[in-house]
Amino acid sequence: MMVIVWEFEIVPGCEQEFERHYGPEGTWVELFRRDSAFQGTSLLRDREKPARYITIDRWDDLESYEAFRVQYAKEYQQVDLEMERLTQAEKRLGLFDSVYRAATFHGHSESRSHGR
Repeated sequence: MMVIVWEFEIVPGCEQEFERHYGPEGTWVELFRRDSAFQGTSLLRDREKPARYITIDRWDDLESYEAFRVQYAKEYQQVDLEMERLTQAEKRLGLFDSVYRAATFHGHSESRSHGR
């Protein structure tokens, strides 16, 4: 699994609308779900800086995400332009690969390193 982490600073007063569009059932997820390699989105709000949010988008792998971006480039750009009014700043923090996978033993989830 590969994740993309974004950081956003929200325009004051736009928090609810931002959460609606960027949350796990929002406008972005609606677009991402067109591709079967998309696994989901998490939206996090900073407790110390309430106008700061992090999104974590999960994909099968980088190649699938890049193919999605090519196939849906027009739609992606359109949504991105529509959402600009909600943010003061936006920064991609990085592309991350999962290092651990969850394993279930006797009904409990535990983390196990790949290859062990």
